[in-house]
Amino acid sequence: MAKASFDTLRALAIASQALGFIIIITLETLMGDNARPWQAVTLAAMVFFALGIALVSHYRRNKARKVRDQRAEED
Repeated sequence: MAKASFDTLRALAIASQALGFIIIITLETLMGDNARPWQAVTLAAMVFFALGIALVSHYRRNKARKVRDQRAEED
């Protein structure tokens, strides 16, 4: 079976990280040193989002493996 050429989760992960870095840079530009707490919150949100995407990816991979194993047993 051919692998999908577009991975939605990977695109979502890249977009979320890019958005997070843009927010961090914008906060630094607008607020200077006062942006540090907000940058930390943004970074924490980025990590949380990345972990969520990794968890969904792991779940999908395991689900696909179980389906593949069940099909192999039936044949």
